Amino acid sequence: MATPLATSHVSAETWPALSLEEWKPTYHNLHMWTQIVGKVRLALTPRVNHWWNVPLYVTARGLTTSPIPCREDVFEVQFDFINHQLLIDRGNGLRRTLALEPRTVADFYGEFMSVLQSLDIEAKIYAKPVEVPDPVPFAQDTFYRAYDADAAHRFWRILVACDAVFKQFRARFVGKSSPVHFFWGSFDLAVTRFCGRRAPERPEADSITREAYSHEVISAGWWPGAGLDGPAFYSYIAPEPLGLAKQRVVPESAFYHRDLKEFILKYDDVRTASAPEQALFGVPAKYL
Repeated sequence: MATPLATSHVSAETWPALSLEEWKPTYHNLHMWTQIVGKVRLALTPRVNHWWNVPLYVTARGLTTSPIPCREDVFEVQFDFINHQLLIDRGNGLRRTLALEPRTVADFYGEFMSVLQSLDIEAKIYAKPVEVPDPVPFAQDTFYRAYDADAAHRFWRILVACDAVFKQFRARFVGKSSPVHFFWGSFDLAVTRFCGRRAPERPEADSITREAYSHEVISAGWWPGAGLDGPAFYSYIAPEPLGLAKQRVVPESAFYHRDLKEFILKYDDVRTASAPEQALFGVPAKYL
């Protein structure tokens, strides 16, 4: 029997609209800025299975790296989508800030790396984006001088709402599960369950993919919709079992995307539901 879920007040602030078209330049820049920050975390933290040492985490103001080791000290980098600042805090009390404002990726990259040096933080990163088509080195990315503060705030509010639901979902599983974390490579919030079995080897895949899918997984998440016509929730199994594409899922608006090989549920179908959290869980109406 399903357990009733606590309902939340549904409002435009809790589950705001976020049209893909309206914030594409900001989407691009934020994707690249989080990659730059995330690559610093990757460079300085001990490697964890399935790359769990690289994501960012949702906070009450934005996204954070969590504390990163720095010789005998630590530092943390946080995106603040309320005051629209990037905060770099060292454990010795030093703080530097960068404005989140209309600027190019190249501008952000240059200033951020310079600020790290001013804090005596040395980090050598692969200064080119990953998991995107036709990657351009950060120092050469001058496509957009953009930052829509309102869209960035709404993006973060969606992450907050999803983070709460995903944590409920994670708590119901007693086996190995990832944290709820934000992967800056694919720019999505995700949570993944593991059954414990090794997955078939992928000799043709790159080292990142081989490590990420070394074991059988069921993963679910949300991303702003690059490759689709808008933001969406997704769920997939790797390796995919035979017949999965023919399985019926709820809610009714969810569907299997044959190109992505994932089940997709459009974000707008969730945010406009009378109870978005229950819509995500597929809870029967009698438990709403």
